[in-house]
Amino acid sequence: MSAMPDDATLEALHQATVELARIGGAEITHALGRSLAVRYKTDRPDAHVLRDPVSDADVKVEKMIREHVGRHFPDHAVLGEEMGADTVAERDFVWAIDPIDGTSNFVNGFPLFACSIGVLYRGRPVVGAVWCATTHALRAGVYHARAGVPVHFDEDVVDRHANTGVRRLLVGEPDPIRGEAAAWEGRKTGSAAIECAFVAAGMLRAARFSQPNVWDVGGGVALVLAAGHEVRQRNGGGWAKLDSFGTAMKELQAWHGDLAIGEPHALNLICAQS
Repeated sequence: MSAMPDDATLEALHQATVELARIGGAEITHALGRSLAVRYKTDRPDAHVLRDPVSDADVKVEKMIREHVGRHFPDHAVLGEEMGADTVAERDFVWAIDPIDGTSNFVNGFPLFACSIGVLYRGRPVVGAVWCATTHALRAGVYHARAGVPVHFDEDVVDRHANTGVRRLLVGEPDPIRGEAAAWEGRKTGSAAIECAFVAAGMLRAARFSQPNVWDVGGGVALVLAAGHEVRQRNGGGWAKLDSFGTAMKELQAWHGDLAIGEPHALNLICAQS
């Protein structure tokens, strides 16, 4: 594995991602309830189902984040959901941006959506900030962390402990219907970034994602790693530890691996049955 960046560099990135996640969250909050222009990526004459909505708020937030990164971190690359990669040249640092993760929820006013910002160093998520519309504090706020620093919610370290009286886990799943034989209850939020943040904060014990993009999970995986949990990618018929999403921009753009995150015990359970 490549050597980590120094603490000063990581802290500068950490502060920048938190600031941008808060600004993105403020813009999303301002846009909520307004009449938004919405298009669908599958809006073609031959499309039978409309999928992947994009609002003008998605584009505005991503553009704002890109402009900030370009001014303050000109040697870094950006990979975002709405505007793709800003360069084909290889960079050690790549910002993975999902301006509104859970856009279908957002445009319908369903309050489970997030602004996710992650920084990858040679493909490994090392800094993450995820603004969530709802949180363990019953208000919007930012979960954030960097390598070597624990997960915070806004200004405070997240210090949540599992209730020992709860014997049936909550796990985020693409398809939560498992039947009585499962050792957990499944939850589907419509936002991979929120589920990553909720795993890092201890509200979900684990989560599994079916072929997300790097921008969906880049920020959230940084939180999960900072929380001391594991991240695994499906590898053939089994699951293996994820060390990197890939070092080349083409790899990052094309990455669509099945992913599982969480506490080792819970992760073992869902990987064994997935």
